[in-house]
Amino acid sequence: MIRTDCTEVRKFISSAIDMDEKPERIAKVMARAGLCSRREAERWISAGRVAVDGKILESPAFAVTKINRIEVDGNPIAPPESTRVWRYHKPVGVMTTQHDPEGRPTVFESLPASLPRVISVGRLDLNSEGLLLLTNDGALARKLELPSTGWTRRYRVRVHGRVQEDELGSMRKGITVAGVRYAPVEVEKEGQTGANAWLAMALKEGKNREIRKLCENFGWRVNRLIRTGFGPFPLGKLPRGAVEEVSQRVVAEQTGVKFSKPKRHANYRRKA
Repeated sequence: MIRTDCTEVRKFISSAIDMDEKPERIAKVMARAGLCSRREAERWISAGRVAVDGKILESPAFAVTKINRIEVDGNPIAPPESTRVWRYHKPVGVMTTQHDPEGRPTVFESLPASLPRVISVGRLDLNSEGLLLLTNDGALARKLELPSTGWTRRYRVRVHGRVQEDELGSMRKGITVAGVRYAPVEVEKEGQTGANAWLAMALKEGKNREIRKLCENFGWRVNRLIRTGFGPFPLGKLPRGAVEEVSQRVVAEQTGVKFSKPKRHANYRRKA
């Protein structure tokens, strides 16, 4: 069997959405484990890194059930562990990526070493701060990122410039910027102090740098952007740089994840 660097594989965990007897695509199962995305799983399969019941797969068009033994680089996937979700208060100056080619600090480097391998639900760019959800369940992360989930992202935004009500009205109706159509945004002006104004914004699409592009369209320069909520999860008073686990009960209520058995975990919280 083809063997490459197994560091990533040894670090990964499986999610708690237990596989039913109904077969599932193997790429979906691997993504659910939080080890990789579905596309990455398909690439790994094409590279000969994945085996089922001792046989190397040649195509990602393969379904498995919980009775199958799945291996990546010769390492078996561990028994499923419960889906877990954390709230993290991302500070400015860290990248939402596992590895940055420019060597800038990343969110994942700042997390407690005792946490399992996690991925983020969406991203916040380098100069944005606030609530970032983390999970060990790749499939859940991708589900929550989709606009079809209907979850609203809420922000407080400070801009440099004079904000007029008619401009906010245009934003509420939806606008096109550089050929890209942006859906209506909930936006209110909280106040103007000198050359700066604070805005409260809420949107569901979450296109790349959407808020910054919308503001730039009206000549406003964003000099602070704080995500204060993602769906039912608020930033609240979580300190900057801290990470706090969401209870299993709340995860079940808000995401629909079904847990077979309650499992207690240490509640990690770390301040920068």
